[in-house]
Amino acid sequence: MDWWKQIFAAFKKADIGQVAYVPDAGHAALIDACIADQDIHAIALTTEEEGVALLAGAWLGGVRGALLMQSSGVGNCINMFSLSSTCRFPLPVFVTMRGQWQEFNPWQHAMGESAQRHLETAGLQTRTAAEASEVGPLTTATLDKAFADGGMAALLLHQSLMPAKTFDQ
Repeated sequence: MDWWKQIFAAFKKADIGQVAYVPDAGHAALIDACIADQDIHAIALTTEEEGVALLAGAWLGGVRGALLMQSSGVGNCINMFSLSSTCRFPLPVFVTMRGQWQEFNPWQHAMGESAQRHLETAGLQTRTAAEASEVGPLTTATLDKAFADGGMAALLLHQSLMPAKTFDQ
């Protein structure tokens, strides 16, 4: 379950200075690492779409950022993704998936099954890491797409990478 270290290492290599996130058990270790890092300003959001605007401001201020969310938050961002698309600022998004492997909560299935389609329809180039060995290379590709090409890119982190969740977590 150390796949998150590959994302953190790629963030450091890409000079990510701001990470916006909604608290999420799947991203918990990565979020904690970002909070502890002196060079990364980690900002908790009340809703995922705030992160799009926050990262637009960071980019205008000369800071690279990344957005962390759970697949259920993708639907909250659809309208806000047009800000990045229209204004042409880079937006790398890292999504922990729900509604897939060993999902116990039926409310998570709808967005878990459609998150990739929604992201692609909104203009994000989307990749999926289903195995820990894929996380590092796909994180680098996602960051490169966003910052080298000035585009929007998402990495979906398959639910099989996370510990099985229950209502107690």
